[in-house]
Order: sequence, then structure tokens, then C-alpha cells
Amino acid sequence: MKMSNNIKNKIAVKLILYFSATLILFSIIIGSIFISLFKNQTMNIHKADLHKRATTIAATLSDFTKSANTTNGMGNMHGSMMQGGMGSYIKSLDDIAMADVWIVDENLNLITVGNMAMMQYSYSDLPQDANLVVKEVFEGDTTFSEGFSSLLNTPTLTIGTPIIYDGQVLGALLLHSPVSGMDDAIYEGFKILAVSITIALILSIILSVVLAVSFTKPLKKMKNTALMLVDGDYSAKTDIKQNDEIGELASTIDILSERLNIASKESNKLLKLRQDFIANISHELRTPVTVIRGSLEALCDVVVSNKEQVKEYHNQMLKESKYLERLVNDLLDLSRLQNTDFKIEMEPLNLFDVLTDAVRSGKNIAKTKNIEIAFFYDKEFFLTKGDYGRLRQMFLIIIDNAIKFSAEDSIIDISFKNGAVIIRDTGIGIAAEDLLYIFDRFYKAKNENNKKGTGLGLAIAKQIAERHNINISVKSIKGKETEFCFIFPKQ
Repeated sequence: MKMSNNIKNKIAVKLILYFSATLILFSIIIGSIFISLFKNQTMNIHKADLHKRATTIAATLSDFTKSANTTNGMGNMHGSMMQGGMGSYIKSLDDIAMADVWIVDENLNLITVGNMAMMQYSYSDLPQDANLVVKEVFEGDTTFSEGFSSLLNTPTLTIGTPIIYDGQVLGALLLHSPVSGMDDAIYEGFKILAVSITIALILSIILSVVLAVSFTKPLKKMKNTALMLVDGDYSAKTDIKQNDEIGELASTIDILSERLNIASKESNKLLKLRQDFIANISHELRTPVTVIRGSLEALCDVVVSNKEQVKEYHNQMLKESKYLERLVNDLLDLSRLQNTDFKIEMEPLNLFDVLTDAVRSGKNIAKTKNIEIAFFYDKEFFLTKGDYGRLRQMFLIIIDNAIKFSAEDSIIDISFKNGAVIIRDTGIGIAAEDLLYIFDRFYKAKNENNKKGTGLGLAIAKQIAERHNINISVKSIKGKETEFCFIFPKQ
């Protein structure tokens, strides 16, 4: 629990840091761009407004000069400034322009009005670029400057525009406008941006916490499921349904859980089969070995001296030796057939001949229980490729089992049609729970008729069929019938 909380906290902290760092970096970049663009835009608007006011005033002064017949440069203009309506207009220029207005001649002689009228400036008092501004104005251009700010003791934007009469520039009109209002607007914009960023930062922290919880909750489930799988509980599931990468990871863990569960069951089943096999083999080996040893001891100690009894003991030892031989041979056959490097003889042969041979041998075995084997076929020739001895062994295993599990005086039907061999008996049948495992090695159904079996016969038959590319299948009804079907590939 402590570990999961640590994981959760680490992810939450990381998400908060990532979101915050990203937002701060984004805010710095956007803020810088915003302030720069806002300042430039505000400055451009302010310049456009000053330009409009300055050109309007300059045009008005030109009209007044024309009406006063002033044609002799700035000196004449100065002499007539206070005449008539022009004098009144000039006196109220500051109010009209809503800024500080200077009128300058080409030699930087100031004719000041308004708030600056009582102040005296010499040439040395003017900013360094004043002569450049006035020079550009007398060339007929309108220009801007910020050099007058130190002179006027306040951040100022100055526009210079020519006063023109009859194609001549009579003077330079300088309009000084403080930019403090523009700075205030920029500051207000920055405050709004800062408040927005702060709110966004708070929301990002809340969002990161919510996301951390949504991320860590399924991660915690997956971690707990993984720990349960580590502890061997393969039935554990995450039960997470999400249409994203986390959902895909959870689904993968659930699939892994299912496969581990299946593998565990198969492993347990195989372990049990091996244990049962060892127990069965040990029992099967112990019985004949014990009989043979007992018989030999009786003969060696001359406990049995009667010729008939000695012969009987010899027959019993021979019988047990044959059983041991069969058991060992079955183990060797299965081992060889499961080894892909072991080659079987694949030669052209008539399948009908193989099946007839197996039926003939099966009838001899069936005589002990008075069982009839009925053989039906559609033709006496079917060419295939295979190992004659192995195919005969495969058929005999199934026929032998059919005889073993059938009642006395019953019938076993064997049909051979269109390359398919069907062996059907009316014996005890196979239980549904056993049907899935009858071809597994060492597997034995638990019934009285199968006590002496090794559980290797059907496994050998299955291996022979697979090595010949034969499709083998079985269906059975418990207590009624069993049917094995072999379908041979067409040549």
C-alpha cells in the first residue's frame, strides 16, 4: 500500500511539475510576444493619431499663413503669428493638439507656445537628433523621434511635420506627446496576462492531480494483479476497460493471466499424468518382475520339482517377459515417433492390404471374447505412401482397444470407403471429460477394463497418424459406442 502511494505521489508530482513548467515556459514565450506586439501596435496607433493631428495642424497653419499673405519664410510668419485668427489658433494649439506643440525654423530657432512658451532653450539644450528631425521635415518628410524625452523629463514621442505654403516649407511643427498612457495600457495588459496565467497554473495543478488519480488507479490495479500473478494466483484479473494505452496494457495483463492459468493447469495435469505414469509403470514393472523372481527362486530352491508345475512356471515367466517386452517397446516406439529426427519408411503401398492384415490379426485376438469383426470396403485398392508396419500397428492399437472395451459376443464394424477408415464398437464408450485427453501420453481412463494398460497405445497411434499426415478423430457416447475415424490424404 505504501509503495502504491509512493507511485501515485511521484506521478502526481511529476504531472504537476510538467504541467507547471510547460505552462510557465508557454506563458513567458506568449507573454513576451504579446507585450512586444501590444507595445508595437499601441505605438503604431499612437503614431498614426499624432500624424493625423500634426498634419491637420500644419495644414491649418499653412492656410492661416496664406490668408495673411505670408510668403517670406519663417521671419514673416513669426511677425504675423499674432495677427487675426492665426494668433488665437496658435495660442490654443496645446488644447487643440492635446499635446505640447513647438514650431521650429530651419536653424532650430523655437517659436514655442502653450505650456512650453515660458521656457527658453538654446541650441545646446536640444537633443542630438533634433537637427536630423528638423532637416528631414524641411525636406518635406514627416518623421518621428523619441530623443526629446530627456529634454522634457518624461518619456515622449515626437512627430515633426512640415508647414508648407506655396510649395515651400516655412517651418517644422513638432508635436510632443507623453507615452505614459501607452505604458499604463501595456502594464494593464500585462496584469491581465499575469492573472490569466496564475488562474491557468492553478487549474493545471488541479488537472494534474485529477489526471494523476485517473492514471494511478488502474496502474495500482495492474500492479496488484501482477503481484498476485507473481504469487501464483493465475486467476487474478485487472478488470480494467479503457480505450487507450492503459486499457491495452491491462488487457495484455489479463491475457497473460489467462494463458498462465491455462499453462498452470496443463502443467499440473502433465505433472499428475507423469506421477500416475510412474506409479502405473512401477506397478506394471513390479508385478511381472515379482512373478519372474518368485518363479526363479522356487525353481532354484527346488521348491517345485513336478515336471508339469515346472513347465507351468516356465510358461508364466515367458508370459511376464513378453509383457515387459511390450511395455519397453511401447516406450521406445513413442520416444522414436515423437523425435522428429527419427525417419519412418515412406513407400508406396496399398492401404487395403495393410487394413486387411490388421483385421486378420484383430480377429484372432477377438476370438477370446467371441467378438465378431465385420469388415466393409468399397474397393480393394487405395494407393498411398507410408510405413506398412507402423500403419498396421496404428490400426491394431484401435482394434485391440475396441476388443478390450467391448462386451463378449458383440460386433465391431470396420469400414473402408473413399480413403477413410472407420472403426466402431458398441463397448463402454469414453466419458466426455476423458475424451479430450485420450491421445495424451500416460493418460488412462479409470475403469476396470483398463487396469493393465500403459496409457501409451493411443499416444503411439496419434504419433503414427501425424507422421503420415492422417487426420484422426474420435467421437463416443458413454455406455453405448465409440468411433475412430482415419482420413488419409489423397495422393
